[in-house]
Amino acid sequence: MRVASGALILWLIVGAVAAGQRNYYTAPVENCNQVATIAVTILAGPLNYFGMKPQIACQTPQPSK
Repeated sequence: MRVASGALILWLIVGAVAAGQRNYYTAPVENCNQVATIAVTILAGPLNYFGMKPQIACQTPQPSK
């Protein structure tokens, strides 16, 4: 259990570093796409260094008139 928890934390840290190297944290978040791309990059972890560049496109619901 302790090893699995450590591996999961390390996996997420590597993903967060990859997102930082792609400068995802420098610009202000303007839409859902940026938030989703940052989250998926962090979840991808070390796979980012093997050519994976996850990007998500999403749309937020618009208020009715």
